[in-house]
Amino acid sequence: MTGLSDSFQRPINYLRISVTDRCNLRCIYCLPPEGVDLVSHREILSYEEVYTVARAAAELGINKIRITGGEPLVRLGLPKLIQMLAQIEAIDDISLTTNGVLLSSYAAELKQAGLQRVNVSLDTLKQDRFERITRGGSNLEQVLEGIEAARGVGLEPVKLNMVVMSGINDDELLDFATKTVTEGWHVRFIELMPVVGEGSTAPRFVSASEMRQRFELLGELEPCLPTIGNGPAKYFRFPHAKGTIGFITPISEHFCFDCNRMRLTADGKLRSCLLSDYEIDLKQPLRNGISRAGLKKLFKQAVADKPLRHQLAKGYVPKQRPFSQVGG
Repeated sequence: MTGLSDSFQRPINYLRISVTDRCNLRCIYCLPPEGVDLVSHREILSYEEVYTVARAAAELGINKIRITGGEPLVRLGLPKLIQMLAQIEAIDDISLTTNGVLLSSYAAELKQAGLQRVNVSLDTLKQDRFERITRGGSNLEQVLEGIEAARGVGLEPVKLNMVVMSGINDDELLDFATKTVTEGWHVRFIELMPVVGEGSTAPRFVSASEMRQRFELLGELEPCLPTIGNGPAKYFRFPHAKGTIGFITPISEHFCFDCNRMRLTADGKLRSCLLSDYEIDLKQPLRNGISRAGLKKLFKQAVADKPLRHQLAKGYVPKQRPFSQVGG
């Protein structure tokens, strides 16, 4: 157990840091069709402010950090932040979630700065479908190149995150699963959470149990331990496969009972739950010169107020921010 626990005695050791609300794609489960109002640059935490929060968090027991967005690689100078975070002695794991479009250009520099591994969001292997899901993205080949570049420089394991949507990409489940056998991919299949919406055309949910039934065509899945990671996925592999299959089940089998994470938004709000609108502002106290002790007090308050679980089953969907502003 770390030195930091919430009121339900869950150890908290993982901080997800969003560095921007901007993205070079417009995925249908992340952004509404009309887009969102972007936060002005002056309202976004500087790298120095992010470092200050991370250092205080590390002194409380946080030892794992994931950098998110929006798309984190659209923010200039990101390797500088990675290098700063890598200098915090208590932090032993720094990872990144990206859509992969810019990854081939930055993989080597990120690795040199201290990044250890990446997760790449990839919902289809078909160009025309990629354009539909991302609302116009034409860069599927760049994403695939980014995956290979990350593997080439040792940002391992590279994990692929596929949000499974009925009638949109669920017919590619077996294609992705086969990649774990033929190419050693590590694929995590994610149940669709309530989206910010396309009205009646919004993508539909596919449960992990249904996914597993479809995978029976490829053989029997064997439980296995994760290669490395801090997330809620349950891992399996096919016999003789080098890669793994993970299921992330926020809907059918919620994992709130052992949630170990906090989230820092790009505009400096500390959130204890992805699916709650509750947050504590750190930006203004930082800019008002708050002491490190005061900052840690606010952090501990947010941890103490962490809810037991999300309320999706009761029909509550967070309304204040789309996922692009929370960091997933």
